Amino acid sequence: MRWMWIDRIIEFQPRVRLVSIKNVSMAEEHLHDHFAADTPAQGDRPAMPVMPSSLILEGMAQSAGVLIGHADGFLHKVVLAKINRAEIASDVFAGMTIRHTARIDRLDAMGASTVGTVEAFLPGTDRPGPQRIAEIDLMFSFIDRNMSGMDFPEHNFVFSESFKTLLRMSGIEDPCGTVGQSA
Repeated sequence: MRWMWIDRIIEFQPRVRLVSIKNVSMAEEHLHDHFAADTPAQGDRPAMPVMPSSLILEGMAQSAGVLIGHADGFLHKVVLAKINRAEIASDVFAGMTIRHTARIDRLDAMGASTVGTVEAFLPGTDRPGPQRIAEIDLMFSFIDRNMSGMDFPEHNFVFSESFKTLLRMSGIEDPCGTVGQSA
């Protein structure tokens, strides 16, 4: 993971469930381009900085990927293979905190599938608790167990140094001490 779309893991049940959060900030450059005031589609409206839905989905993929990777001690390169379902019902704006909850639905030697929900905390509203904004179900593959015969780098490029830092900050141990090593 080179781009981190989760800030911290706040709940973790190995092989079952992982909950992460992302604090959305105006300091994030992508918000200023999506949608800028001078965007033709905006017309006379002011800028509307919205977190792109693809990045909300990526946050879920990273959360679910951590859950799946941890299940086998990060020995395999876990990659997103398919988006089975992604229903995003609400925009996310600067100042919001989003929470990704991923659960393992199936886990076997070739990969895994997860079901997930995304909630947002809407500051300054009469609804202080989390509001469900998305449901995202994903499928993952262990590419180092692929049947295509393709070769991939020996080192685990999926779970990198940035990933190790996220785990440490969240109080999660690398079960085998293998994060970032060869698979």
